[in-house]
Amino acid sequence: MNYVQVVEGTTRFLIPWQDDAAQFPPGSAPVFFNRRMELNRDATILLLKELLPDQYLDLMAATGVRALRVANECGIPVVANDRNHESVLLLRTNALRLGLPVRVVNRDANALCSTERFETVDLDPFGSPAPFLDSAIRSSRRYLFVTATDTAPLCGAHLKAGMRRYAAVPMNTDYHPEVGLRMLIGYVARETIKYDRGIEPLLSFSFEHFHRTHLRMVPGVRAADRTLASLGFIHHCPRCSFRSVEAGLVPSGRTCPGCSEALLPIGPLWIGDIADRELALRLLERMDGMVFGSKARLTRLLGILAGELPLLPHYDYHKEAKKLGVSPPAMDTLLERLVQKGYGASRAHYSGTAVLTDAPAEILEEVLSQ
Repeated sequence: MNYVQVVEGTTRFLIPWQDDAAQFPPGSAPVFFNRRMELNRDATILLLKELLPDQYLDLMAATGVRALRVANECGIPVVANDRNHESVLLLRTNALRLGLPVRVVNRDANALCSTERFETVDLDPFGSPAPFLDSAIRSSRRYLFVTATDTAPLCGAHLKAGMRRYAAVPMNTDYHPEVGLRMLIGYVARETIKYDRGIEPLLSFSFEHFHRTHLRMVPGVRAADRTLASLGFIHHCPRCSFRSVEAGLVPSGRTCPGCSEALLPIGPLWIGDIADRELALRLLERMDGMVFGSKARLTRLLGILAGELPLLPHYDYHKEAKKLGVSPPAMDTLLERLVQKGYGASRAHYSGTAVLTDAPAEILEEVLSQ
């Protein structure tokens, strides 16, 4: 096997050679490594330095870059697991080269999580985390981090796949990245509350081809009940821009007040906060001294998350303007107009044209037409 040396953060490690001319370069190597996930890994390193946990499991480690970086850059005792024999050999080689006390395990992910518990469990599979979530939740004592790259099922583009994997009804809307992220968090929540535990999202975001959530696991029936209260539905009008939110596990039948069309329920999904905004501000302060390849992008992401209003779902105001046949104003102008009318309004991290506001659709149309 041919190897190349890669540096992420302040960690230097070996990965198998990839064919950059391939349609999906990570798939051309015998052990998986995706360069495009660097921001995902940078965010985790930043968060762990703030949380200071005393143990970390990289459940599906592959090349082990995330595990190696956690051990090297955060100084946290790490367990790195993968059931692939070549991955395990590479993990041990990299850990030895770096002199890091990483415990390398060669087990099935569900089997490991069913026999051991860890303070922090990080589940970052290729594709859907759904088959591994129940065991990961049971294994996690304090924190659970989850990545999903099956964005098409979560966002409703592959409707039946999304229904099978996440036991919910997604929908491919103008705000589909938000639907995907909230579907993921909602599924984790439903898998958690059956154990009389709850979740608190610390830092969650949708970026490019993946959804990522970092959760605090909270023990007790009261925490489970609080989590249950943050599950619900988005009711979407298929004809106009109206949408509304309803808490609960069973949606009521609703009709659009504007065009009398039957509203379509999306969910159940997470309708609570997706991030701790004070934590996001602290992470921004930490960024100054960090060495990250994604530093500029991560700084922007955290800045938007810190200012996001706890409203849902967002509007893509460029698409709304197109429906009206008008030219969209600058984002700051739109936000100012909404605030002047007495409504909350902020950017949303899902895209550069995403707006969070409690203004009804007709008010948004009014300010777009000014």
